[in-house]
Amino acid sequence: MSETTIIRLPSSQKSVSKLESFLQEIIRQHRVCEEKYSDILVSLTEAVNNAIIHGNQNDESKNVLVKCKTSSRGIHFSIVDEGKGFNPESIPDPTSIEKIETCGGRGVFIINALADKVAVKSNGTSNTVKIYFKA
Repeated sequence: MSETTIIRLPSSQKSVSKLESFLQEIIRQHRVCEEKYSDILVSLTEAVNNAIIHGNQNDESKNVLVKCKTSSRGIHFSIVDEGKGFNPESIPDPTSIEKIETCGGRGVFIINALADKVAVKSNGTSNTVKIYFKA
């Protein structure tokens, strides 16, 4: 049996602090493997920060929607912003010689390293980042 949990966050850095209690409740209710908690929290934090800063341009009139779907096979998160879209292939490699000492620009790299699967969909009026962790 699967279940979906949703939280809507205004595009403010203060909103990011709500992710931890959201995730703790999901872990408690659905008995998600606690060993994955840190990886999930870091991935969600990076994705929501990117949605607020890059997608919604820190516009507090816009929201970030975080959907979580749990099942016996794993946990899926969708992070949706109201941005114009982006091509994940155009993001520079933060481990390259030119970028290694640059502050920032590692969010997508970190999410890809921690999650079992990541997908990005942009349609010109919103961005959706889907993050999956196996059970």
